[in-house]
Amino acid sequence: MLDVKLIERGLERTGKSKGGLARAMGVRAGAVSEILSGIRLIKAAEIPLIVEYLELNSVPIMGRIGAGASIEPDYEQVPPEGLGEVELPFPLAEETIAFEVSGDSMLPKYENGDVIVVYREQRYPLSSFYGEEAAVRLKTGERYLKTVERGNSSGVVNLTSFNAKPINGVKLEWIGEICVTLPRGQIARMRGKTASKGRKAGRSSGGRSSEK
Repeated sequence: MLDVKLIERGLERTGKSKGGLARAMGVRAGAVSEILSGIRLIKAAEIPLIVEYLELNSVPIMGRIGAGASIEPDYEQVPPEGLGEVELPFPLAEETIAFEVSGDSMLPKYENGDVIVVYREQRYPLSSFYGEEAAVRLKTGERYLKTVERGNSSGVVNLTSFNAKPINGVKLEWIGEICVTLPRGQIARMRGKTASKGRKAGRSSGGRSSEK
């Protein structure tokens, strides 16, 4: 559901204005303020316009996640802004980031080039992830896509894969709970659609930058 907090976060994240959002929605300037204050409800036809303008379904790909490969963020050749963005077919209410799967140790469920979308902040304690696949970052810095299993002592886990030897007795710094998995074929189609939309927007604006 599209709520006020999601819209406020979108305005802040993109730096876009309430006036620009009103123009994108095709409503008078004060309508957005009324929505944010709870005076006016969002109409069903306005939801996709808000989502597109505020990029509420865009998630940054912040690097690669090892599924067989060992990803060390300190040495990873990824620009600060990440590897780009993916657009989901729906908005997400909480802050999320994405990683591109590297390796084949989690086949057949995860293929090399798939993208997983995870919650940026760890929302639950370690014990709740036992037996579950997740993005993890070790205390030593490496990043993996693995199944988290209980270790031999408190705070220690074993990381297992479908097609690789387990990594036993490690401590985790962070667990990214997976909320969406996007197959690589779907990613390619999304990127093609986004590129096509960008070319059309460029032609319609005559090369001028759009107003916020």
